[in-house]
Amino acid sequence: MISSSSSTRRLKLSNFKLNSLLDITQAINENLSVDELLNRYQKILCEDLNIGKVLIFMFSDNWHCILKSNIEDGVENTLDVEKDLIKYEEISFVTASQNPAFENFDIVIPVYNNNVPIAFVLIGDIEEGEGVSPTIKHLHFIQTLSNIIVVAIENIRLFNESLRQEAIKKELELASRMQSMLIPNKHDLPNNKQVSFTAFYHPHLDVGGDYYDVIELDRHEVGFCIADVSGKGISAALLMSNFQANLRALFTHEISLAALVEKLNKRVMASANGEKFITLFVAKYNYKTKELEYINAAHNPPIIYQANSKKTIKLSNGCVGMGMLDDIPVIKKGIIAIERTHQNALLYRWAGRTYWQRWRRCYHADQRHRRCAYQCREHRKEHIVYYRQAKDYGRQQGHF
Repeated sequence: MISSSSSTRRLKLSNFKLNSLLDITQAINENLSVDELLNRYQKILCEDLNIGKVLIFMFSDNWHCILKSNIEDGVENTLDVEKDLIKYEEISFVTASQNPAFENFDIVIPVYNNNVPIAFVLIGDIEEGEGVSPTIKHLHFIQTLSNIIVVAIENIRLFNESLRQEAIKKELELASRMQSMLIPNKHDLPNNKQVSFTAFYHPHLDVGGDYYDVIELDRHEVGFCIADVSGKGISAALLMSNFQANLRALFTHEISLAALVEKLNKRVMASANGEKFITLFVAKYNYKTKELEYINAAHNPPIIYQANSKKTIKLSNGCVGMGMLDDIPVIKKGIIAIERTHQNALLYRWAGRTYWQRWRRCYHADQRHRRCAYQCREHRKEHIVYYRQAKDYGRQQGHF
């Protein structure tokens, strides 16, 4: 009779465990939340199997506690996973451990995925009683259930991460398309008897935020600029799109560069609310006076190389970036007299990206590329060679 009763209890317990595993797998298939899965896991262990204490650490960027049951606050903080738990590669009893961090626990169950530890389950009884400890009695079931739950949670995390990455990818693709609409076609840049423009643009990771433009202000004057929004992605592309519209509406022959910069700063502040800023280099070149006026608003300084005097000048005069302050305290305009020579150009760039202008009467170049520019000055296609070397240099520096 006793044997029959014992067999009945074992059968009921086996059926309970099978039904519990079925319930958990169904919950996983129904895409229940992590909290709901952990609640069901906790109920099975603590209420149905009478397990005293449960603590789970899981890795997601770093180790953190995802479940604790019947444990005093702060106990989880006494355990350092990298120091105390990472050495355990299989189920281990820690009852006799000298480590005071294990005084509340009896067993450590590591959970591995692709030979990498992703979680540690710590189990303990509330108090010693007669008979076999429930932790010992149900150890293999606890291990199986813990593995199922932890792997399911890890899969949920990976799935959510893939969704996040896909959303970022789509955002960057949209930003890239918007950015390509802002960048003028190099074949549409001014090319006449007085001035010839060409450009090379190599975006970093196909994200938005970079911009350059050339505007013919009248028959004797051309304006041009280069700009970069802080940050990347669709928000940067949207801000730069708004900036382009404002620049094209405001940049005329009549407006001074200082007034233009002040107006642009107001527009950027209104659009970005102080959350982003734009670095800007803006300039005018007059064909008659041969003067280059410019303002550098916190952008990487363009480089001028005067061919006759063989002087290299950084165009750094200017002010703070657009959107950094409500009102720009000081604007220092720069004026450069362009030498009358047939071998001249201007180099200006983003961080690692190169945009340059070749004038038939002025040559400006970065000191690093002066030798290349000198060698190319007699060739009709010198800008192609120059770009290749500039691009090679940028790639060496990790910019491309």
